[in-house]
Amino acid sequence: MPPIEVGSTSALSAINARFARASGTASQQTTSLAAWSDSPTVDASSALDAGSVPVDTDRVAEIRKAVENGTYPVIPTQIADAMIAAGVLLRSHKE
Repeated sequence: MPPIEVGSTSALSAINARFARASGTASQQTTSLAAWSDSPTVDASSALDAGSVPVDTDRVAEIRKAVENGTYPVIPTQIADAMIAAGVLLRSHKE
């Protein structure tokens, strides 16, 4: 395999102030800023709005209470089956 050639590198340093300064006079800069603020705004489409999340708050409260009391059933085989199924679903869509 041929070697990879890397060009010269320079050390990282602070930004040179002359590059950071805006060009033009103060009046030109003010004019360009005023033109920018007069431009129309972009309205977001409601089609991209996900809306509210459908959450059954009663069920969530019931599960939280069961976890706090230690009565929530944890079945390792069901957890393992769900993890395997999720992995199979993720792999099947990448083909």
